[in-house]
Amino acid sequence: MTPRILSIAVLFGLSACAATGSSIEPAQTEDPAENFSSSDCAVGIYGDGAGAFVAITRSSEGYRHSFNNGIIGDAAPDGDRVECGINSVRIDQREVWDQIPIRETDTRFKSGDVTLAGRLLEPRDADTTTPLVVYAHGSEPTGWIGTVRDPYQMVGRGISVFVYDKRGTGLSEGKYSQNFPRLADDLVAASTEAKRLASGKFGRFGLVGLSQGGWIAPLAAERAQADFIAIGYGLVADIREEDADQVQKELREAGYSSDVLNLARDITDVTARIASSDYTDGLEELAEIQRRYSSEDWFSVIRGGYTGVLLNTSPDELRERGVPQFKDLDIDWSLNPMTVLRGVEVPQLWVLAGEDREAPIDLTLDRLRTLRGEGSNISIYMFPDTDHGMWEYNQAPDGTREFRRVTQGYYDLMADYIKGGVGRGYGQSVKIEGG
Repeated sequence: MTPRILSIAVLFGLSACAATGSSIEPAQTEDPAENFSSSDCAVGIYGDGAGAFVAITRSSEGYRHSFNNGIIGDAAPDGDRVECGINSVRIDQREVWDQIPIRETDTRFKSGDVTLAGRLLEPRDADTTTPLVVYAHGSEPTGWIGTVRDPYQMVGRGISVFVYDKRGTGLSEGKYSQNFPRLADDLVAASTEAKRLASGKFGRFGLVGLSQGGWIAPLAAERAQADFIAIGYGLVADIREEDADQVQKELREAGYSSDVLNLARDITDVTARIASSDYTDGLEELAEIQRRYSSEDWFSVIRGGYTGVLLNTSPDELRERGVPQFKDLDIDWSLNPMTVLRGVEVPQLWVLAGEDREAPIDLTLDRLRTLRGEGSNISIYMFPDTDHGMWEYNQAPDGTREFRRVTQGYYDLMADYIKGGVGRGYGQSVKIEGG
């Protein structure tokens, strides 16, 4: 075609477009959120590609979501905030986040004569610089594999995690127990298995203890050859001290006077003797306490860890049967937490909830400062206005609390410590100095 013929053709084409009123439109891109297809939820981590992510875990009623900033809620195929799909989730019906590939390795391992079930969770690019941690459980009598958000929050931040079902829970064998030395044995066995599975793909190794796990991790640290331990909302107090402090906090928050608080301290001294003596010491004094004070309004406020149950059980019944749910826990009453922590030579992180009703922090803070003054390498952070589990909450006039979210900055603080470099600015946290 000659240049003149080409020019005529172009002009003709433009004239035809003008005559018909047509125009050249840009290609339309599909909106993934509009074309999203809902499906059953799947445990895992889902991200926006720019650093934000949400973990989906199982719960007793279905599935739960936990965003990396601490926002918690339900997840479902028809969820309002998080809607599950195939290898993806839709967030607020606006954005689709794809599943982040991770390596999962299921295993079974021995602790003594009991077989426990575990799972190693690793970032796909895990190598000799990737930290590896094993979690020590809280007191809940339920399995952790696929159900607890904290391990997935760490994996989403580039950390390898080994999680296992505590003896007598989930897929593990044995009988549920709160015998701390035995649970520490299980944690040591889990650490050995974690290192075996992650061989050649990890660097720093540590133990993370949450709540009751704050007793277990220090007991296991040396035998597990941990490089560090990190404790979330744990206690440096024995079970008797924890119960007594809980009772004090309950009555103080209810507005009772120092006279009642002093009387309550005497009462918890009696109940501690009863609980730790297998119901052979203190029953006569309990009968007198019940006779004199059971009609007082503060009497029904007391709960603690076990004192409330003992106050509402007859001495004859305790003498004959004890409290079956407590007796089955096989508690070792001989442990001294200060003695245990003085034996921990590796660095420690303690993160405390400022308004913790289950694990009041005053005694723990005093003792951590004492240990630090003796030379222990302990970093302490406290998040104000948070309850056990690092929950922010709304408190009603009657004192009841509605939990809203895990406080922002908590997961980042734990992850940075595990990686070996704590910075600044973790939400509302306060670094505790002195000691």
